[in-house]
Amino acid sequence: MTDFIERLLELAVQIQQIASPTFEEKMRAEFVCDRFIEEGLKDVSMDSVHNVYARLPGVRNSKPLIVSAHMDTVFPSGTSLHVTREEDRIYGPGIGDNSIGVTALFGLIWMLRERKIQLQNDVWVVANVCEEGLGDLRGMKAVVDRFGENVKAYLVIEGLSLGHVYNRAIGVKRYRVTIKTAGGHSWSDYGQPSAVHEAAKLVTQIASLSVPAIPRTTLNVGKICGGTGINVLASEAAFELDLRSESPEALNGLVRPVEGMIRSANKKGVKMEFEVIGQRPAGEIAPTHPLIRLAEECLREQGIKAELTSGSTDANIPLSRGLPSTVLGVTTGSGAHTVHEYIEVGPVEKGMEQLVRFVSRV
Repeated sequence: MTDFIERLLELAVQIQQIASPTFEEKMRAEFVCDRFIEEGLKDVSMDSVHNVYARLPGVRNSKPLIVSAHMDTVFPSGTSLHVTREEDRIYGPGIGDNSIGVTALFGLIWMLRERKIQLQNDVWVVANVCEEGLGDLRGMKAVVDRFGENVKAYLVIEGLSLGHVYNRAIGVKRYRVTIKTAGGHSWSDYGQPSAVHEAAKLVTQIASLSVPAIPRTTLNVGKICGGTGINVLASEAAFELDLRSESPEALNGLVRPVEGMIRSANKKGVKMEFEVIGQRPAGEIAPTHPLIRLAEECLREQGIKAELTSGSTDANIPLSRGLPSTVLGVTTGSGAHTVHEYIEVGPVEKGMEQLVRFVSRV
């Protein structure tokens, strides 16, 4: 292992050790901001949502390239961030998604300087917030609102996506459904509605919906809660529902019956309410676009065959606005969004080489 890769991995663990749940990224953002300043980058700043920005100057005053990586993780405060190091793997919650991705921003800076690569256009490196869960891509929305259309492209770095080139953004719509009843005693008031029972019936009904395999479309109830005791008819229950599809039309085709089922479940003694708690717009860029061709070429030069794919990432925002964007990875691994998450050390060198070639050629 080269000294460069070891330095990179050490920084990835440093970043991973700073808890960064969605909406609570400030400490990690401050660490990244301080490191950008130590690197001597230009125009280092943090915005109101805690995105961190820094500029690498190019020789021409033309449209910049925006390179971003999200800082937040799915793990709540208090999760053990213990790291286990093996010869070819590093285990730790959030190490791949997305500590190694944020670290790659620094790896790019180091490689560009070491090789004395003169950038033709400015490159902005951005560590952003709120990519995961109910963050609703708030961080990336602020990034794209800041730079808008006056860019060469947006490159999003996802730590575990080496070998994949994202050219399609999956549309997502998320709901919180709340059920309210009068409640009561499970014996003396038996036969009266229970919010938990009503929630279970509605979830079962929604889960029975047929969804298309092509374009790929999914639904999932990821969280359900309610009730106060085993012998109590629950007066309130709630669940959170995630709908997604590669096609905006297919997503809308799922939204209509789901919302209809929720409305129809209202009856005497049962009140159903729903609110949209997240919405990620779909979008795509043609497989023949020069940005996608360049990404494929940079992977091919590392002996890696590129796989065009779709996903729900920060790239949803620029892609949905018709702006040239893609997602590239740093390495491979597994267990993302679990405490058993790990990255593979070996591919990191090729991942960084792919990234620096891409950034220097856009």
